Amino acid sequence: MDRKGSVLMQRYELGRMLGQGTFAKVYHARSLRTGQSVAIKVIDKEKMLKVGLLDQIKREISVMKLVRHPNVVQLYEVMASKSKIYFAIEYVKGGELFNKVVKGKLKEDAARKYFQQLIAAVDFCHSRGVYHRDLKPENLLLDDKGDLKVSDFGLSALQESRRKDGLLHTTCGTPAYAAPEVINQKGYDGAKADIWSCGVILYVLMAGYLPFHDPNLIDMYKKISKAEFKCPQWFPPEVRKLLVRILDPNPARRISVAKIMENSWFKKGYKQIEVDHPPEPEPNRLSVSSDVNAAFSLDCESESHPSSPRVGAKQNPPMKPTSLNAFDIISLSQGFNLSGLFEKDMEERAESRFTSKQPASAIVSKLEQIAETERFKVKKTDSRLQLQGVERGRKGQLGIDAEIFQIADSLYMVEVKKTSGDTFEYRNFCKKELKPKLKDIVWTWQGTEQQQPQPEQQQASQSLQVPA
Repeated sequence: MDRKGSVLMQRYELGRMLGQGTFAKVYHARSLRTGQSVAIKVIDKEKMLKVGLLDQIKREISVMKLVRHPNVVQLYEVMASKSKIYFAIEYVKGGELFNKVVKGKLKEDAARKYFQQLIAAVDFCHSRGVYHRDLKPENLLLDDKGDLKVSDFGLSALQESRRKDGLLHTTCGTPAYAAPEVINQKGYDGAKADIWSCGVILYVLMAGYLPFHDPNLIDMYKKISKAEFKCPQWFPPEVRKLLVRILDPNPARRISVAKIMENSWFKKGYKQIEVDHPPEPEPNRLSVSSDVNAAFSLDCESESHPSSPRVGAKQNPPMKPTSLNAFDIISLSQGFNLSGLFEKDMEERAESRFTSKQPASAIVSKLEQIAETERFKVKKTDSRLQLQGVERGRKGQLGIDAEIFQIADSLYMVEVKKTSGDTFEYRNFCKKELKPKLKDIVWTWQGTEQQQPQPEQQQASQSLQVPA
Protein backbone atom coordinates (compact mmCIF):
# COMPACT_ATOMS: atom_id res chain seq x y z
CA MET A 1 0.00 0.00 0.00
CA ASP A 2 2.98 2.32 0.52
CA ARG A 3 3.35 3.38 -3.12
CA LYS A 4 3.60 6.79 -4.75
CA GLY A 5 0.18 7.85 -5.99
CA SER A 6 -1.71 5.42 -3.76
CA VAL A 7 -4.43 6.69 -1.40
CA LEU A 8 -3.96 6.01 2.30
CA MET A 9 -7.03 5.45 4.47
CA GLN A 10 -9.13 7.40 1.94
CA ARG A 11 -7.51 10.55 3.34
CA TYR A 12 -4.02 11.09 1.94
CA GLU A 13 -2.41 10.70 -1.46
CA LEU A 14 1.14 9.45 -1.01
CA GLY A 15 3.97 11.15 -2.86
CA ARG A 16 7.72 10.62 -3.01
CA MET A 17 9.66 8.94 -0.22
CA LEU A 18 11.46 11.47 1.98
CA GLY A 19 13.49 9.04 4.04
CA GLN A 20 13.79 5.47 5.24
CA GLY A 21 14.97 3.78 8.44
CA THR A 22 15.10 0.24 9.78
CA PHE A 23 11.47 0.17 10.91
CA ALA A 24 9.85 3.15 9.20
CA LYS A 25 9.53 5.05 5.93
CA VAL A 26 8.53 8.69 5.55
CA TYR A 27 6.57 9.96 2.55
CA HIS A 28 5.42 13.33 1.34
CA ALA A 29 1.62 13.27 1.11
CA ARG A 30 -1.35 15.50 0.32
CA SER A 31 -4.57 15.67 2.29
CA LEU A 32 -7.45 14.84 -0.03
CA ARG A 33 -9.74 17.01 2.08
CA THR A 34 -7.69 20.20 2.41
CA GLY A 35 -4.88 19.84 -0.12
CA GLN A 36 -2.36 20.46 2.68
CA SER A 37 1.09 18.89 2.41
CA VAL A 38 1.98 16.54 5.25
CA ALA A 39 4.63 13.92 5.98
CA ILE A 40 3.42 10.36 6.55
CA LYS A 41 5.59 8.17 8.76
CA VAL A 42 4.85 4.49 8.09
CA ILE A 43 5.86 2.01 10.80
CA ASP A 44 5.89 -1.74 10.31
CA LYS A 45 4.02 -3.20 13.30
CA GLU A 46 5.54 -6.66 13.23
CA LYS A 47 9.13 -5.38 13.08
CA MET A 48 8.39 -2.81 15.77
CA LEU A 49 6.92 -5.40 18.14
CA LYS A 50 9.69 -7.90 17.41
CA VAL A 51 12.44 -5.56 18.60
CA GLY A 52 10.46 -4.15 21.53
CA LEU A 53 9.88 -0.59 20.29
CA LEU A 54 6.21 -0.52 21.30
CA ASP A 55 6.67 1.60 24.41
CA GLN A 56 9.06 3.99 22.67
CA ILE A 57 6.63 4.73 19.83
CA LYS A 58 3.70 5.09 22.23
CA ARG A 59 5.75 7.58 24.21
CA GLU A 60 6.67 9.49 21.07
CA ILE A 61 2.98 9.86 20.18
CA SER A 62 2.04 10.95 23.69
CA VAL A 63 4.87 13.49 23.78
CA MET A 64 4.04 15.01 20.39
CA LYS A 65 0.45 15.54 21.51
CA LEU A 66 1.69 17.40 24.58
CA VAL A 67 4.13 19.76 22.87
CA ARG A 68 2.10 21.72 20.35
CA HIS A 69 4.39 24.69 19.75
CA PRO A 70 5.36 26.72 16.64
CA ASN A 71 8.95 25.54 16.95
CA VAL A 72 8.08 21.84 17.35
CA VAL A 73 7.09 19.52 14.50
CA GLN A 74 3.39 18.81 14.93
CA LEU A 75 1.61 15.45 14.99
CA TYR A 76 -1.74 15.74 13.22
CA GLU A 77 -3.16 12.25 13.18
CA VAL A 78 -2.45 8.61 14.03
CA MET A 79 -3.95 5.84 11.90
CA ALA A 80 -3.55 2.09 11.81
CA SER A 81 -4.09 -0.87 9.53
CA LYS A 82 -3.55 -4.54 10.24
CA SER A 83 0.18 -4.37 9.51
CA LYS A 84 1.15 -0.69 9.69
CA ILE A 85 0.91 2.41 11.89
CA TYR A 86 0.74 5.79 10.19
CA PHE A 87 1.71 9.18 11.63
CA ALA A 88 0.48 12.24 9.75
CA ILE A 89 2.92 14.95 10.81
CA GLU A 90 3.81 18.48 9.80
CA TYR A 91 5.78 18.63 6.56
CA VAL A 92 8.92 20.70 7.10
CA LYS A 93 10.57 21.09 3.72
CA GLY A 94 13.62 23.19 4.57
CA GLY A 95 15.69 20.20 5.64
CA GLU A 96 17.95 19.77 8.67
CA LEU A 97 19.79 22.61 10.34
CA PHE A 98 22.77 20.25 10.17
CA ASN A 99 22.95 20.81 6.41
CA LYS A 100 23.68 24.50 7.05
CA VAL A 101 26.28 23.79 9.71
CA VAL A 102 28.31 21.35 7.60
CA LYS A 103 28.96 24.22 5.18
CA GLY A 104 30.62 26.19 7.97
CA LYS A 105 29.87 28.55 10.84
CA LEU A 106 26.78 30.75 10.73
CA LYS A 107 26.68 34.49 11.14
CA GLU A 108 26.03 35.65 14.68
CA ASP A 109 22.49 36.91 14.00
CA ALA A 110 21.48 33.66 12.28
CA ALA A 111 22.96 31.53 15.05
CA ARG A 112 21.18 33.64 17.68
CA LYS A 113 17.84 33.33 15.88
CA TYR A 114 18.04 29.53 15.74
CA PHE A 115 19.23 29.37 19.34
CA GLN A 116 16.33 31.60 20.46
CA GLN A 117 13.82 29.35 18.70
CA LEU A 118 15.46 26.22 20.11
CA ILE A 119 15.34 27.57 23.67
CA ALA A 120 11.70 28.66 23.21
CA ALA A 121 10.78 25.13 22.09
CA VAL A 122 12.78 23.45 24.87
CA ASP A 123 11.27 25.78 27.49
CA PHE A 124 7.77 24.83 26.32
CA CYS A 125 8.60 21.11 26.33
CA HIS A 126 9.94 21.35 29.89
CA SER A 127 6.81 23.22 30.99
CA ARG A 128 4.82 20.18 29.80
CA GLY A 129 7.11 17.75 31.63
CA VAL A 130 8.83 16.58 28.44
CA TYR A 131 12.61 16.14 28.09
CA HIS A 132 13.90 15.60 24.55
CA ARG A 133 17.24 13.91 25.39
CA ASP A 134 18.60 13.90 21.83
CA LEU A 135 18.92 17.54 20.81
CA LYS A 136 21.36 18.01 17.93
CA PRO A 137 21.36 19.83 14.55
CA GLU A 138 20.19 16.66 12.76
CA ASN A 139 16.96 16.77 14.80
CA LEU A 140 16.31 20.47 14.14
CA LEU A 141 14.41 21.12 10.90
CA LEU A 142 13.79 24.36 9.02
CA ASP A 143 10.48 25.30 7.42
CA ASP A 144 9.97 27.30 4.22
CA LYS A 145 10.24 30.54 6.22
CA GLY A 146 13.55 29.52 7.73
CA ASP A 147 12.09 28.93 11.20
CA LEU A 148 13.37 26.11 13.38
CA LYS A 149 11.30 23.03 14.27
CA VAL A 150 12.40 20.49 16.86
CA SER A 151 11.76 16.92 15.70
CA ASP A 152 12.36 13.27 16.62
CA PHE A 153 11.00 12.69 20.11
CA GLY A 154 11.76 8.96 19.97
CA LEU A 155 14.19 9.16 22.91
CA SER A 156 12.22 11.72 24.93
CA ALA A 157 11.06 11.16 28.48
CA LEU A 158 8.02 12.31 30.41
CA GLN A 159 8.15 13.69 33.93
CA GLU A 160 6.58 10.52 35.32
CA SER A 161 9.53 8.52 33.93
CA ARG A 162 11.65 9.80 36.80
CA ARG A 163 12.55 7.36 39.57
CA LYS A 164 12.02 7.91 43.29
CA ASP A 165 15.17 10.05 43.40
CA GLY A 166 13.51 12.47 40.98
CA LEU A 167 16.05 11.72 38.23
CA LEU A 168 16.10 9.97 34.87
CA HIS A 169 18.47 7.02 34.47
CA THR A 170 18.30 5.88 30.84
CA THR A 171 21.55 6.73 29.09
CA CYS A 172 20.62 7.82 25.60
CA GLY A 173 21.21 10.45 22.96
CA THR A 174 24.25 11.31 20.86
CA PRO A 175 27.61 11.19 22.71
CA ALA A 176 29.05 14.48 21.43
CA TYR A 177 25.94 16.39 22.60
CA ALA A 178 25.37 14.54 25.87
CA ALA A 179 25.87 16.09 29.30
CA PRO A 180 28.51 14.66 31.68
CA GLU A 181 25.86 13.41 34.12
CA VAL A 182 24.19 11.45 31.31
CA ILE A 183 27.47 9.80 30.37
CA ASN A 184 28.31 8.79 33.94
CA GLN A 185 25.04 6.82 34.26
CA LYS A 186 24.32 8.01 37.80
CA GLY A 187 20.96 9.68 37.17
CA TYR A 188 20.28 13.14 35.77
CA ASP A 189 17.81 16.00 35.58
CA GLY A 190 16.28 15.87 32.10
CA ALA A 191 15.93 19.66 31.88
CA LYS A 192 19.57 20.27 32.83
CA ALA A 193 20.73 17.64 30.31
CA ASP A 194 18.73 19.30 27.51
CA ILE A 195 20.24 22.69 28.41
CA TRP A 196 23.75 21.25 28.03
CA SER A 197 22.84 19.93 24.56
CA CYS A 198 21.52 23.39 23.62
CA GLY A 199 24.89 24.84 24.63
CA VAL A 200 26.74 22.39 22.40
CA ILE A 201 24.40 23.32 19.53
CA LEU A 202 25.03 27.05 20.06
CA TYR A 203 28.77 26.41 19.95
CA VAL A 204 28.42 24.37 16.74
CA LEU A 205 26.31 27.09 15.08
CA MET A 206 28.87 29.78 15.95
CA ALA A 207 32.04 27.75 15.31
CA GLY A 208 31.11 25.24 12.61
CA TYR A 209 32.54 22.36 14.65
CA LEU A 210 32.02 20.59 17.99
CA PRO A 211 33.37 21.92 21.29
CA PHE A 212 34.31 18.43 22.51
CA HIS A 213 35.99 16.43 19.80
CA ASP A 214 38.76 13.88 19.88
CA PRO A 215 39.52 10.85 17.66
CA ASN A 216 39.97 8.90 20.89
CA LEU A 217 36.52 8.30 22.36
CA ILE A 218 37.73 8.03 25.95
CA ASP A 219 39.65 11.30 25.65
CA MET A 220 36.52 12.98 24.27
CA TYR A 221 34.50 11.76 27.23
CA LYS A 222 37.14 13.07 29.60
CA LYS A 223 36.87 16.49 27.95
CA ILE A 224 33.09 16.43 28.30
CA SER A 225 33.28 15.36 31.95
CA LYS A 226 35.55 18.32 32.73
CA ALA A 227 33.97 20.73 30.20
CA GLU A 228 37.33 21.30 28.53
CA PHE A 229 36.63 23.48 25.51
CA LYS A 230 37.98 26.66 23.92
CA CYS A 231 35.96 29.33 22.17
CA PRO A 232 37.28 30.61 18.80
CA GLN A 233 38.51 34.18 18.78
CA TRP A 234 35.51 35.36 16.74
CA PHE A 235 33.07 34.48 19.53
CA PRO A 236 31.68 37.67 21.16
CA PRO A 237 32.51 38.00 24.88
CA GLU A 238 28.79 37.67 25.75
CA VAL A 239 28.61 34.31 23.97
CA ARG A 240 31.74 33.06 25.70
CA LYS A 241 30.31 33.93 29.11
CA LEU A 242 26.96 32.34 28.27
CA LEU A 243 28.58 29.11 27.06
CA VAL A 244 30.65 28.81 30.23
CA ARG A 245 27.42 28.95 32.25
CA ILE A 246 25.59 26.47 29.99
CA LEU A 247 28.46 24.00 29.61
CA ASP A 248 29.07 23.71 33.33
CA PRO A 249 29.86 20.07 34.20
CA ASN A 250 28.05 20.50 37.52
CA PRO A 251 24.31 20.40 36.72
CA ALA A 252 23.52 22.12 40.04
CA ARG A 253 25.44 25.20 38.87
CA ARG A 254 24.35 25.05 35.24
CA ILE A 255 22.26 27.99 34.08
CA SER A 256 18.49 27.45 33.74
CA VAL A 257 16.38 28.13 30.65
CA ALA A 258 14.75 31.07 32.43
CA LYS A 259 18.15 32.66 33.08
CA ILE A 260 19.24 32.05 29.48
CA MET A 261 16.16 33.93 28.30
CA GLU A 262 17.15 36.86 30.54
CA ASN A 263 20.65 37.02 29.02
CA SER A 264 21.33 40.29 27.15
CA TRP A 265 22.87 38.57 24.11
CA PHE A 266 19.96 36.14 23.89
CA LYS A 267 17.30 38.87 24.19
CA LYS A 268 18.61 40.91 21.26
CA GLY A 269 15.82 40.88 18.65
CA TYR A 270 13.92 38.16 20.51
CA LYS A 271 10.14 38.18 20.31
CA GLN A 272 8.13 36.13 22.77
CA ILE A 273 6.07 33.57 20.87
CA GLU A 274 2.40 33.29 21.63
CA VAL A 275 1.69 29.57 21.71
CA ASP A 276 -1.27 28.80 19.53
CA HIS A 277 -2.67 25.52 18.28
CA PRO A 278 -2.07 25.29 14.53
CA PRO A 279 -4.91 24.02 12.32
CA GLU A 280 -5.12 20.28 11.83
CA PRO A 281 -5.60 18.79 8.37
CA GLU A 282 -8.25 16.26 9.33
CA PRO A 283 -11.11 16.24 11.86
CA ASN A 284 -11.80 13.40 14.27
CA ARG A 285 -8.20 12.28 14.50
CA LEU A 286 -7.48 9.22 16.60
CA SER A 287 -7.38 10.10 20.28
CA VAL A 288 -3.94 8.88 21.29
CA SER A 289 -4.68 9.03 25.00
CA SER A 290 -7.62 6.62 24.75
CA ASP A 291 -7.04 4.55 21.61
CA VAL A 292 -3.28 4.32 21.19
CA ASN A 293 -3.16 0.72 22.42
CA ALA A 294 -5.69 -0.24 19.76
CA ALA A 295 -3.56 1.37 17.07
CA PHE A 296 -0.74 -1.00 17.98
CA SER A 297 -2.89 -4.12 17.76
CA LEU A 298 -2.01 -6.61 15.04
CA ASP A 299 -5.71 -7.07 14.25
CA CYS A 300 -6.80 -3.63 13.02
CA GLU A 301 -9.16 -3.21 10.08
CA SER A 302 -7.80 -3.23 6.56
CA GLU A 303 -6.45 -0.04 5.04
CA SER A 304 -9.54 0.47 2.93
CA HIS A 305 -11.75 0.52 6.05
CA PRO A 306 -10.11 2.82 8.59
CA SER A 307 -12.62 2.34 11.37
CA SER A 308 -11.55 2.08 14.99
CA PRO A 309 -9.26 -0.92 15.45
CA ARG A 310 -10.09 -3.72 17.82
CA VAL A 311 -8.84 -3.37 21.38
CA GLY A 312 -7.47 -6.24 23.40
CA ALA A 313 -5.49 -8.12 20.78
CA LYS A 314 -2.17 -9.62 21.77
CA GLN A 315 0.59 -7.02 21.50
CA ASN A 316 4.09 -7.41 22.87
CA PRO A 317 5.41 -10.54 24.59
CA PRO A 318 5.93 -10.41 28.38
CA MET A 319 9.73 -10.33 27.95
CA LYS A 320 11.54 -8.35 25.26
CA PRO A 321 15.28 -7.77 24.93
CA THR A 322 16.68 -4.27 25.26
CA SER A 323 18.26 -2.84 22.11
CA LEU A 324 21.77 -1.52 22.73
CA ASN A 325 22.52 2.07 21.81
CA ALA A 326 25.98 3.62 21.40
CA PHE A 327 26.25 4.51 25.10
CA ASP A 328 25.34 0.98 26.17
CA ILE A 329 27.91 -0.65 23.91
CA ILE A 330 30.61 1.78 25.04
CA SER A 331 29.89 1.27 28.73
CA LEU A 332 29.60 -2.52 28.45
CA SER A 333 32.70 -3.02 26.32
CA GLN A 334 35.98 -3.99 27.92
CA GLY A 335 38.10 -1.67 25.78
CA PHE A 336 35.81 1.33 26.14
CA ASN A 337 34.49 0.99 29.68
CA LEU A 338 34.35 4.57 30.99
CA SER A 339 32.82 3.86 34.37
CA GLY A 340 36.24 4.15 35.98
CA LEU A 341 36.15 7.86 35.19
CA PHE A 342 33.14 8.30 37.43
CA GLU A 343 33.03 5.44 39.94
CA LYS A 344 35.29 4.78 42.92
CA ASP A 345 33.76 1.46 43.99
CA MET A 346 34.77 -0.68 41.01
CA GLU A 347 36.09 -3.49 43.19
CA GLU A 348 32.72 -3.82 44.90
CA ARG A 349 30.88 -4.24 41.61
CA ALA A 350 30.02 -7.86 40.90
CA GLU A 351 28.85 -8.55 37.40
CA SER A 352 29.56 -10.70 34.38
CA ARG A 353 28.12 -11.08 30.91
CA PHE A 354 27.59 -13.80 28.37
CA THR A 355 26.52 -13.90 24.74
CA SER A 356 24.15 -16.45 23.28
CA LYS A 357 22.71 -17.38 19.90
CA GLN A 358 19.62 -18.81 21.58
CA PRO A 359 16.37 -16.77 21.38
CA ALA A 360 15.47 -14.57 24.34
CA SER A 361 12.66 -16.94 25.37
CA ALA A 362 15.14 -19.83 25.69
CA ILE A 363 17.52 -17.72 27.78
CA VAL A 364 14.71 -16.67 30.12
CA SER A 365 13.49 -20.25 30.45
CA LYS A 366 16.98 -21.47 31.37
CA LEU A 367 17.47 -18.74 33.97
CA GLU A 368 14.08 -19.56 35.52
CA GLN A 369 15.04 -23.23 35.79
CA ILE A 370 18.26 -22.32 37.60
CA ALA A 371 16.37 -19.97 39.91
CA GLU A 372 13.94 -22.72 40.89
CA THR A 373 16.66 -25.26 41.67
CA GLU A 374 18.70 -22.71 43.63
CA ARG A 375 15.68 -21.45 45.62
CA PHE A 376 15.28 -17.97 44.21
CA LYS A 377 12.07 -16.03 43.85
CA VAL A 378 11.76 -14.73 40.28
CA LYS A 379 10.21 -11.47 39.08
CA LYS A 380 10.08 -10.51 35.37
CA THR A 381 9.95 -6.89 34.24
CA ASP A 382 10.31 -6.13 30.52
CA SER A 383 13.81 -7.33 29.53
CA ARG A 384 14.96 -8.00 33.09
CA LEU A 385 14.82 -11.02 35.40
CA GLN A 386 15.14 -10.28 39.12
CA LEU A 387 16.24 -13.19 41.32
CA GLN A 388 15.83 -12.83 45.08
CA GLY A 389 17.34 -15.49 47.30
CA VAL A 390 15.09 -17.11 49.92
CA GLU A 391 17.87 -17.97 52.37
CA ARG A 392 19.76 -15.31 54.29
CA GLY A 393 23.51 -15.10 53.72
CA ARG A 394 26.31 -13.22 55.47
CA LYS A 395 25.00 -9.85 54.26
CA GLY A 396 21.35 -10.68 53.82
CA GLN A 397 19.52 -12.34 50.96
CA LEU A 398 21.40 -12.60 47.68
CA GLY A 399 19.79 -10.54 44.92
CA ILE A 400 20.69 -10.91 41.25
CA ASP A 401 19.56 -9.07 38.13
CA ALA A 402 19.81 -10.59 34.66
CA GLU A 403 19.09 -8.23 31.76
CA ILE A 404 18.87 -9.36 28.15
CA PHE A 405 20.20 -7.14 25.35
CA GLN A 406 19.80 -7.73 21.63
CA ILE A 407 23.01 -7.03 19.70
CA ALA A 408 21.94 -8.46 16.35
CA ASP A 409 19.09 -10.53 14.90
CA SER A 410 20.59 -13.80 16.20
CA LEU A 411 22.90 -12.60 18.95
CA TYR A 412 21.96 -11.68 22.52
CA MET A 413 23.97 -10.52 25.50
CA VAL A 414 22.92 -11.12 29.10
CA GLU A 415 24.34 -8.97 31.88
CA VAL A 416 24.24 -10.66 35.30
CA LYS A 417 24.94 -8.51 38.35
CA LYS A 418 24.60 -8.67 42.11
CA THR A 419 22.03 -6.23 43.52
CA SER A 420 22.19 -7.27 47.18
CA GLY A 421 23.92 -9.70 49.52
CA ASP A 422 27.54 -10.81 49.80
CA THR A 423 29.89 -10.46 46.82
CA PHE A 424 31.81 -13.64 47.69
CA GLU A 425 28.56 -15.65 47.81
CA TYR A 426 27.51 -14.16 44.46
CA ARG A 427 30.78 -15.08 42.78
CA ASN A 428 30.66 -18.57 44.27
CA PHE A 429 27.13 -19.02 42.92
CA CYS A 430 28.21 -17.87 39.46
CA LYS A 431 31.25 -20.17 39.41
CA LYS A 432 29.67 -23.33 40.79
CA GLU A 433 26.02 -23.07 39.73
CA LEU A 434 25.23 -20.42 37.13
CA LYS A 435 28.02 -20.94 34.60
CA PRO A 436 27.94 -24.77 34.55
CA LYS A 437 24.15 -24.86 34.11
CA LEU A 438 24.19 -22.28 31.33
CA LYS A 439 26.95 -23.89 29.29
CA ASP A 440 24.56 -25.39 26.73
CA ILE A 441 23.22 -21.95 25.67
CA VAL A 442 26.27 -19.71 26.25
CA TRP A 443 28.50 -18.77 23.35
CA THR A 444 31.10 -16.87 25.37
CA TRP A 445 31.51 -15.36 28.84
CA GLN A 446 32.94 -11.94 29.66
CA GLY A 447 33.42 -10.19 32.97
CA THR A 448 34.40 -11.45 36.42
CA GLU A 449 36.48 -14.65 36.25
CA GLN A 450 35.53 -15.03 32.61
CA GLN A 451 36.47 -18.04 30.55
CA GLN A 452 38.75 -17.56 27.58
CA PRO A 453 36.70 -17.74 24.39
CA GLN A 454 37.55 -20.30 21.76
CA PRO A 455 38.84 -18.99 18.41
CA GLU A 456 35.40 -19.35 16.84
CA GLN A 457 33.94 -17.35 19.72
CA GLN A 458 36.36 -14.44 19.43
CA GLN A 459 34.27 -12.66 16.81
CA ALA A 460 31.32 -12.39 19.20
CA SER A 461 33.60 -11.01 21.91
CA GLN A 462 34.88 -8.36 19.55
CA SER A 463 31.36 -7.28 18.71
CA LEU A 464 31.06 -6.01 22.28
CA GLN A 465 34.36 -4.17 22.19
CA VAL A 466 33.75 -1.81 19.30
CA PRO A 467 31.16 0.96 19.61
CA ALA A 468 28.46 0.93 16.96
